[in-house]
Amino acid sequence: MKILAVSDQVVERIYPLAASGHFNGVELILGCGDLPYSYLEYLVTMIHAPLFYVPGNHDPDFNSRDSRAKAEGGANLDLKLTRHPKALIGGFGGSVRYRPDGVNQYTQGEAYRRAFRLAAALTANRLKGGGGLDILISHSPPFGVHDDSDQAHQGLKALNWLVRFAKPRYHLHGHTHFYRNNVGQSETQVGGTKVINVYPYKVIEIE
Repeated sequence: MKILAVSDQVVERIYPLAASGHFNGVELILGCGDLPYSYLEYLVTMIHAPLFYVPGNHDPDFNSRDSRAKAEGGANLDLKLTRHPKALIGGFGGSVRYRPDGVNQYTQGEAYRRAFRLAAALTANRLKGGGGLDILISHSPPFGVHDDSDQAHQGLKALNWLVRFAKPRYHLHGHTHFYRNNVGQSETQVGGTKVINVYPYKVIEIE
C-alpha cells in the first residue's frame, strides 16, 4: 500500500505534482498536523484517496460544525481508530504543553490520560476480533525519538508507552524539523515499530 504522509509545512511543488498525477497509486493520505486544512483538502481532491489526520499545536480546536476547524473530505483521527481496507489506523494529536493557553497542547500527565483512552479503544477492538494496530499517526514524536531539547519540541512520553502497548508496525509523526540539530535521521526502529518523521512529506510503501 502506498501512503502520502504530510506535516508542518506547505510544499508548493506538491500542487503541480498532485495535479499532474505524480501521486497516482497513493491509496491513503495521512496528515500529522500543523498544516492548513485547505492544503489537506486540495490533496484529497486531486489524489482521490481517503484522508485521515490529527491536529498539531498550531491547528484550531476541532469543531465538526465549523468548516474552518476541520478538513472537508477527511476525518480527524485524534484518539480514534479507523479500519482502512488494508490497515487499522489510530491517531494521537497535539504536542507537549509549552504555553499555558496553548491549543492542542498537553502536559506529560494529560498526554498519558489521552493515551489510556486510545489504548482502551484498541483493547475493545481486539476483543471484537479487530486485530492489532498497523499504523499510529501523531503530531508529536515520542520522547527521546526524533524530538528536540527545547520545551516546545520535546516528545510525549505517553507515545513511548503507547507504542510499547499497541506495537504498531509504523508510527508516523511530524512536529520536529530537519534543520534542528538533533534530527539526524527520519526513521528509527523502536522494537517492532518503525518510527518515521514525515516532515514535510513522505511517500511510504508498506506491505
